[in-house]
Amino acid sequence: MSRAINLTLNEADVTARCLAAGVSISAIEPLMISGTHLVCLTSEGAETIRRLLKKFLIPGKVKRFPFYVPASRYVR
Repeated sequence: MSRAINLTLNEADVTARCLAAGVSISAIEPLMISGTHLVCLTSEGAETIRRLLKKFLIPGKVKRFPFYVPASRYVR
């Protein structure tokens, strides 16, 4: 099962709910349409969040912001 989840909640709310549930976050980012893209550290954590926040799940694919690696991180 995927560790990635798209939720209609904002980033602060998702972070607080993960903390309350004892679920570690691997990555988190805002979505273009509003909402949050969450990647849990474990698949078990993702299943916990899916169960607890099932009414906030966004079904299907969503458009995400493109991320770029800062120029200072390139090795030349």
